[in-house]
This record gives sequence, structure tokens and C-alpha cells, in this order.
Amino acid sequence: MRETASAEGLLEWYDRHARDLPWRVPPAERKAGVAPDPYRVWLSEIMLQQTTVAAVRDYFARFTARWPTVEALAAGEDGEVMAEWAGLGYYARARNLLKCARAVVADHGGQFPADHAALLKLPGIGPYTAGAISAIAFDLPEVVVDGNVERVMSRLFRVETPLPTAKPELTALAKGMTPKARPGDYAQAVMDLGATICTPRSPACGICPWQGPCLARKGSVQAELPRKLPKKPKPTRYGAVFIGQRADGAVLVERRPEKGLLGGTLGWPGSAWEEAELPVHEAPAPGDWAELSGEVRHTFTHFHLILTVHAATLPMGTNPSQGYFLENSAFSPSDMPTVMRKAYELAQS
Repeated sequence: MRETASAEGLLEWYDRHARDLPWRVPPAERKAGVAPDPYRVWLSEIMLQQTTVAAVRDYFARFTARWPTVEALAAGEDGEVMAEWAGLGYYARARNLLKCARAVVADHGGQFPADHAALLKLPGIGPYTAGAISAIAFDLPEVVVDGNVERVMSRLFRVETPLPTAKPELTALAKGMTPKARPGDYAQAVMDLGATICTPRSPACGICPWQGPCLARKGSVQAELPRKLPKKPKPTRYGAVFIGQRADGAVLVERRPEKGLLGGTLGWPGSAWEEAELPVHEAPAPGDWAELSGEVRHTFTHFHLILTVHAATLPMGTNPSQGYFLENSAFSPSDMPTVMRKAYELAQS
């Protein structure tokens, strides 16, 4: 008779091996009645999208120190929140972070709703995040499926269909495994299993609590799953940025439009990003602009970017056609997204 995977067996493993994460209530404390803070669960889940735990830890610590509650975050200045987010990428998440915090305060009295459907109506919360908050914060038996869970399910049940085609099947399998008892701990247990044992390369099957029922292991194909459809090659786009500084030290910057890539972030004035190289770029202010040697290369989700960097010392009284001057005492390159920091570093070198 084939051994079957059980949520109980995984939870026993989790009780001994749960990762120590700053936003998590450990299983022993959870059993003792300590409830997770929905604000911290929500914040961590938004930050962890498309990012690693290692990258998020410091950001989470700074955010919760500065804005310890959803009310505090809702009252935060947009520019300050965007600056604190700089470097985490996917800046629409930061804009929706503020919108969601303000909606929770305005429409729900500062309390995240303990209801999956109501969570889905909040800005920036999709099916995965709603499921994660429902399960982890409120212990509701909602399915939670991230990349780790997809990998575990594809191996456990030997799903040969490649991703992303296999997503509905893997979600259905994950839903079937979700228990009514301790669903929050179970959701975190599967994610921990994928992050620490059922890893993308060289899974540690010998110490896996589900090694017995794992169909991929029985067929010795665990390292090959999940299969993925070939990725389309990313196009390359080109553009230019202009780094200008007045004699008094003020720097010429711009706040990017709310909508679009890097929306709402502080950056350098520049051209549009096009797939054809542009031989001439209009400067944002009159001045003796010089194109610097070297270039900035950066990769986004859907394309590669190559930027030329132009620099100039601008006279007092300069009236820019694009951007505005920011006093040097108020300027910090760390407030900018990574691609703009790369341009600054090139100019400094």
C-alpha cells in the first residue's frame, strides 16, 4: 500500500524545525495562544513577493520600527515610505502598501478583516496574499501557494505538466492537503519545507518528512521538477539620465509618475526607455552636459535596460524643464531605486 502524505506529519516536523523569522509567531507560542499580528503578517507577505527572506529582514525591521502599526503606516508620508522601500523593487507594491493601510484604517477601523473575501477587496492584496493572511494571521483553512509550495506539490504528486500551465493543478493539490486544524502553521510548514529541504537544486530528500510518499523521489525525478516552459528572451531597452548639481550642492531630481515602472520613486531626469537606441537626448536643463564613460545596466522582470549617464555643474538660477532641485542636505542616494543608484555611483566614480 502506498504511503500517503499527511499534514500531521509535516506539522510534527515544523514544530521541531520552524524557521525563526521576525514576523512569525513560533509554533510553541502559537499553541500557547499567542496570536500573530495581522499587520506584521501582511507587511511581510507584501515585502516577500518576488524577493528573498534574507533581503527582506532588514527592511521589515526598519519599517516596523518606524511604522509599528497599520495606523502609523497609514499616516506616513508617501515620499518617506517610498524612500524606505528603495531597493526592494516592484514599487507598485509600496504604493499599494500605503493605499491598503489607509483603507484598513478608513474602512475597517484599523483592523485587518478576518475574512478572505474582504481581504481580496483591499488594494494590493491578491489571491495568494489573501490566503496567506487568512491562514497565518487568522488560522482559517485557506490554501496558500507560493513558489515553494508549487515545487513541493509538483514533487510530492509528480506533476509533469510544466509551469505556469500546472498552476491550477498544483493549487488544487495544495488545497486538498490543507488541514482544518492549525492551517496557519501548516501553510508556513510547507513554505519552510520548500525553502530548506525541498529546494530547487539538490533537495535533501533523506531528511524530508514526506520522503516516503513523494512520487518524484520514487521515480528519481525530484531534481527535474517542477518542469517549466522555456522563457521568452528579454528585450533590451535604452535611455539616458542626467545628473546635474548646482554650485550650492543642490541636485536635479524628479519624482516619477505614480503609475508605471518605478512609479512614485525619486530618480534622475532622463529620456524614455526605448527598444531602439536614441542618438540624441534632450537635457532637462541648459548646461555643459558631458556623457560619462561607461553605462548603467539593469535587468527588470520583462526587459534589460542600458542607460547612458550625463553630468553637469549647473549655474545658480537654472530653471529646469524637467525635474526640480533638491537641497543637498535632503538628498540621499539610498532613497532611490537600484538603477538610479547605479547611475549615481557611475557619476561619483
